[in-house]
This record gives sequence, structure tokens and C-alpha cells, in this order.
Amino acid sequence: MLRSRGHRVVFVIEESFAGTLEAQGFEERLVRFGPALPIGAGVEEEPGQFWKDFIRETAPVFRKPTIEQLAEFIAPTFGALCDGARYVDERLAEILDEVAPDAIVEDNVVAFPAILASGRPWARIVSCNPLELFDPALPPVFSGCPLADRSGWDEFRAEYLRATAELHGGFSAFCVERGAPALAEGALIHESTFLNLYLYPAEIDYPRSLPLAPTWHRIDSCVREAGEAFAVPDALGEGGALVYVSLGSLGSADIELMTRLIGVLSRSPHRFIVSLGPQHAELELAGNMWGAEYLPQPAILPHVDLVVTHAGNNTTTESLHFGKPVVALPLFWDQYDNAQRVDETGVGVRLPTYAFEDADLLGAIDRLLADTALGQRLRAISERLHADPGRPRAAGLIERLARTGRPVAGD
Repeated sequence: MLRSRGHRVVFVIEESFAGTLEAQGFEERLVRFGPALPIGAGVEEEPGQFWKDFIRETAPVFRKPTIEQLAEFIAPTFGALCDGARYVDERLAEILDEVAPDAIVEDNVVAFPAILASGRPWARIVSCNPLELFDPALPPVFSGCPLADRSGWDEFRAEYLRATAELHGGFSAFCVERGAPALAEGALIHESTFLNLYLYPAEIDYPRSLPLAPTWHRIDSCVREAGEAFAVPDALGEGGALVYVSLGSLGSADIELMTRLIGVLSRSPHRFIVSLGPQHAELELAGNMWGAEYLPQPAILPHVDLVVTHAGNNTTTESLHFGKPVVALPLFWDQYDNAQRVDETGVGVRLPTYAFEDADLLGAIDRLLADTALGQRLRAISERLHADPGRPRAAGLIERLARTGRPVAGD
């Protein structure tokens, strides 16, 4: 969108993704977030391999309550991200000096001090659940707690601060050392004084007790163009609703979970398109299913009637963009918050990912599909989101920042 308006767009990406953006006509600058493998190791790094390995090794924690995940998954994940930010900061400063951008856009959950130290205008994108933006009247981020029940909020917040205290102190000191401001309590990234964007449809957004700064802007949806058209495979035949199933590349790597999910859904009268992910060769689909390792999600969603998802922020917002009800099976991070919000706003159902009863999953699908009032509501949401698309709006805000170099306040 920015490039179509005549702007030069440079992506800073991790080395294992080299060529990905270049193939789409963009400039790339490559970085590493840790030391390279030893020469002669005989292992070629796959794109994002570090995080695939990290998630696989910590996956048993996903079966635990969210409060236990804080010390065993959330804090170690933040720790790995902060280590990467430390490792890359000098290289990032070099890139910013060389490229000399009019504006910098950061989508991350921990700070890159080089961005603030550069003195250049920058925008922060929050592409996870907006509970990342603290409000005392809202549930704590990563908790999956309901808005209507405050029991457990204080305990969760206290455990979060305890679990991340040492990390926060050390990383805040690093930010100052590298020329950036200190971090706010509990935060591992700064709020931009220039421009901040967050991604969430108004219909499921949270009622805040404290207004966000004027530089914050909600982008209700931001769906990439589908590219090639998608045709529903003939192998799926006719009859029953069409359901899209995706637990994300990391969730689909859990063979035991995926095998059980396939087994339960094989008894449904509906048809399923399944995103199989990196372990696709280990999975066998039932007769009422079709799938592949990688699927063009934005091209598929218009064709389906319902989505079964891990409730990542992208899939959650894209499902609403296309007016589809959601069955949410959260695994980690903000997925619990999205799943809870989907459930409590009535646009879907949250189920316990590793403990759902077969009948609960099958019943949730049938119930959502049969809810004609919900279908009408979701169509209205979809029509609104299509009428005010997020991509040009977000691009326009970033464009204003780049042109003026000044804070971009409310519309």
C-alpha cells in the first residue's frame, strides 16, 4: 500500500527469511538475532527455525493454566526476544544510519533501543490482543480471564510482575545504555510519542476506563490481498457446511493434538479444509477433509462457513473481516485473551484445547452454524470492515508520519 503511493519501503528481516520480501519487489536489510551456526555444521536454517524449535521444546507448558505459563513460557519467551534485541541493536543502528528513513515502523513485543536512539519518527504496531495496552479495569494480558469476573486478576498481575522482574530490570537498563528511555513498570517496549496502531475490530474491542493517548489508532482489520483465487477442491464433494481448521504453524506441529482433532471432526457431517503445517507428512486426514502444509488463508475464508482456530490475532480478526463464527482452541500467548473475547462477545465459542469433550466441539460447530441471528450480525460486521478497510487507513497514518515527522493524533 505504501509502495503504491510512491514510497520506498525497506524491510529489516532475519537472515533465514532472505529473499522473501525481495521476491515481492521490496528492499531487504538482513539481521541476526543470535550467533550463526558453526561453519560445517551441515544444517541449513529454515525461516524462523529458532522459534519453531523454541516453541516445540516448551510445548508441554501449553497444557498448564495460564498463570503457570507465566514463569514457564511467557517469561522465557520474552527473555529470548530481549536477547535477540540486544544482539541485533548495533547492526540495527547501522542499518538506520545507512537507510536514513523518514519513518520507522516496528511490530514487536520488546523494544529495539536503536529505533528510539536514532531520533527518527517511529510508529509502533500492536498486532497482538490489545490487552497488551494496560488498563486497570481490563483483564491482565495473557490470562484469558473474563471481563465480567475480576477474581484472579490481582493474583495474575502479581505473578506476571514477579516472573518478569529480573528480565525487566536488566532490559530497561540496556535500553538506557543504548540511548533509549527506561521502560515503564511491567513493559518491555515503549509507547511511541509519534504514532501507535493496534489491530482489533471495534465489535470485540474492550471498554477502557483510561483513554489511550491521541497518538493511538485502532485498525479494525488489516487483511492482505489474497493473490491467486482459491477453488474449493472437488474432493470435498457436496453437503454439510464448509469449515476451515488452522491451529497456526506452531499449534499444528503438535501431532497428538492434531490427530485427536482430525479424529473428532471425522465424525461430523460437515466438510473441513485443514491447514496441516510443518508436520503435514505425519498427519492423515479423514474422508470429509482436504488440506495442505501451507494454505492461502485470506483466499479460503470467504468460501467457508466457520473457522476452528487457535485464536491468534490475525486469524481472529480475519474471521470477523469475512463474517465467520469462530471455535477457539487457544494454546499460548494472547490466544487465550482472543478466545475469551470471542466467547464473551458472542461471535464464537472458547473450548479447552487439551480437555474438550468430543460432543462439546461437534456441538459448538453445529450450534454456531445454526444461529441465524449470529450469521446476520457477522455479515453486518463484515460489511462494515470491508467498507472501511484497515490497510489504506494504516498506510495513510504512516505516510503522514513520514511526511511531517510530527505526532499523528486522532482522526
